[in-house]
Amino acid sequence: MKTFQIERPDLSLQMPLRCKIDNLTKPKGSLGRLEELALQVGLIQQSLSPTLKCPQNIIFCADHGIEAEGVSASPREVTWQQTIHFTQGNGGVNFLCRQHGFRLKVVDAGVDYDLPTNRGIIDRKIGRGTRNFLYEAAMTDEEMNRCIAYGAEIVRQCHQEGSNVLSFGEMGIANTSASSLWMSCLTGIPLEQCVGAGSGLDNEGIRHKYNVLRRAFENYSGDGSTLDIIRYFGGYEMVMAVGAMLQAAELKMILLIDGFIMTNCILAASKLYPDVLHYAIFGHCGDEAGHRLVLEALQVHPLLNLGLRLGEGTGAICAYPILDSAVRMINEMDSFTGASITKYF
Repeated sequence: MKTFQIERPDLSLQMPLRCKIDNLTKPKGSLGRLEELALQVGLIQQSLSPTLKCPQNIIFCADHGIEAEGVSASPREVTWQQTIHFTQGNGGVNFLCRQHGFRLKVVDAGVDYDLPTNRGIIDRKIGRGTRNFLYEAAMTDEEMNRCIAYGAEIVRQCHQEGSNVLSFGEMGIANTSASSLWMSCLTGIPLEQCVGAGSGLDNEGIRHKYNVLRRAFENYSGDGSTLDIIRYFGGYEMVMAVGAMLQAAELKMILLIDGFIMTNCILAASKLYPDVLHYAIFGHCGDEAGHRLVLEALQVHPLLNLGLRLGEGTGAICAYPILDSAVRMINEMDSFTGASITKYF
């Protein structure tokens, strides 16, 4: 597996940052989460005047073998249809990218379809969907390692293009099933609490999904290590996202984390490299069962709770203006001294 050099941000700048934030023309702490975000971004960038440059959203797309077991309300072909749709500019993620100035990259990590070559889709196809983990590992060690390397490669490209903040999204029918197993295996939360409706299952469908995933877990005979869990139950798009997140942290970029699936990807990444979490900002808590629990397991606090469960990076992009406000606060507000205002806290 590719290795990463992820450094915990140097805390020597913490007191100067706090001093700058506390001496802006406001009562101390009165801008709440904006102050916390400004401190985090300042530490990531090791700057008293942090900036946000060229935000990009990367969507990794792939199919899952477990879909054959009827664990999703949506058919398999939706993966390739939506992957193409993203390139046409009229999807859920597209209007948000336009609204907030994000570039969009769409990556074929393993879609079960011959996607067109003239739509700008980045071809990093590992296979036409993973194997069915009810019966065997979803991917081989070699495939897992390629996914991590490809995800890292895409992030390096973004970095070379001038980006210092990235959000991550996914498209893959049945990827909430893979995410539920990652979540249960990596946190110890009972599987039943990790399984939800996905793209719209009813109560009977959720019970069926849980029973399939329970059987898959019972059939698992691996060594229980983080890498083996990632390989056995993961999706190509999910493992690419793990590689992307680790590379972004190594490059000291800001990671905006989206919904249930991407939260489980940062969970997996953090089990490999715990310091990746210092670079992560969690966009929202979604409606998928288990999302709140995995956020609690990570001991993180999302910025929004809008009832979102679309994926694609939508919740992370929705949270971006709050991050932007935090950076504007530390850069654009006067200090008490500069404005000749008496401190009033």
